[in-house]
Amino acid sequence: MSNSNRIVVTGMGALCPLGLDTAAVWEALAAGRSGIDYITSFDPASYGIETRIAGEVKGFEPTNYIDRKDARRMDRFAQLGVAASREAMKQSDLHIDASNQHCIGIIVGSGIGGLTTLFEQIKVLLERGAGRVSPFLVPMMIADMAAAQISIALGIKGPNLCVTSACSSGSDAIGAAYKLIKDGDAQAVLAGGSESIVNPVGVAAFNALKALSTRNTEPKLASRPFDAERDGFVISEGAAVLVLENLDFARKRDAHILAEIIGYGASGDAYHITQPDENGDGAARAMRAALDDAGIKITEVNYINAHGTSTPLNDRVETMAIKKVFGGQCKVPISSTKSMTGHLIGGAGALEAAICIMAIRNGLIPPTINLTHPDPECDLNYVPNVARPAKIDIAMSNSFGFGGHNSVLVFRRYAESG
Repeated sequence: MSNSNRIVVTGMGALCPLGLDTAAVWEALAAGRSGIDYITSFDPASYGIETRIAGEVKGFEPTNYIDRKDARRMDRFAQLGVAASREAMKQSDLHIDASNQHCIGIIVGSGIGGLTTLFEQIKVLLERGAGRVSPFLVPMMIADMAAAQISIALGIKGPNLCVTSACSSGSDAIGAAYKLIKDGDAQAVLAGGSESIVNPVGVAAFNALKALSTRNTEPKLASRPFDAERDGFVISEGAAVLVLENLDFARKRDAHILAEIIGYGASGDAYHITQPDENGDGAARAMRAALDDAGIKITEVNYINAHGTSTPLNDRVETMAIKKVFGGQCKVPISSTKSMTGHLIGGAGALEAAICIMAIRNGLIPPTINLTHPDPECDLNYVPNVARPAKIDIAMSNSFGFGGHNSVLVFRRYAESG
């Protein structure tokens, strides 16, 4: 492959329940530490909400990243997106100015957008009348505002897009950015996802779907992908952003290259609004498409970061899909880092893409914690409970979302020769 068609990652930023930057997140992952705890941003009991636990981003102060006036006009999901982008840009050492701002793009996904702002302003409408509704409701609520606010904050004038594909949003944003650069429509793109819906309506809504864990007495044990005692996912918030660049563009500015993105595959189940295809066909097709795009064999994959939500159906179906692609005797190490981070919804795929790159660079597979009672139907190599040293040259990240959205990314250790 010519350098003009090679896409590399030069920066990463992440905030999630495990920490406020990528270093803190990785330290917690390597230690097998959970970020799940009791909800502090509101009292679930006062609303009659059964689930009392979530993954919150603790200690986040928006004004450390954003002017106070601007921060007040952003929903938390956009604030988190700006913060993650600033970390990614700092690591990449990419400076945006009049000479390059038109060839740099931004694609940041969100599954839901500013739900907290919407919830708060509906209360204002009902309690105080239409005249008191904030004029900033719409520009704080709509899902594209993380991408928009990042572009404004950083001066990005290239393609400015938002991807909304439920829990695949972050992965699809990175995949779309990868394709945008390959097609020559940008030289670099900030890409990722952001979500913040740990609020009464967000938790109540997923509770109503019977999707959330109700293991309220043991928060840190609640997210347990592939375990026989799993009872639902743990809702979380956070953001992750990668800086993707054309290799020639990165080399010209002597950028430090973290990894290479070599494959993206997407598919649709055309099956159900919330449940995955019970045969795993859609997920399997997305994995095969990503491998084909990367031009690699299944034997070359050293690690799979599973979607692994900790719901009874998803984990069984994902196991089935992996077997369809890698064979029934698949030995590839797999882990679900949602066991520690919880589920960031639209931010999940982006965070897990960053984790794949961290795993490649650190030579360590993060564990699936709380896997103490393996489900007989989930019988693959899930790296239970303790991180595992390994040389990882190629890592795959799976993301699957409500509505049958399937998105898979493939990353490779960077080498000059490709």
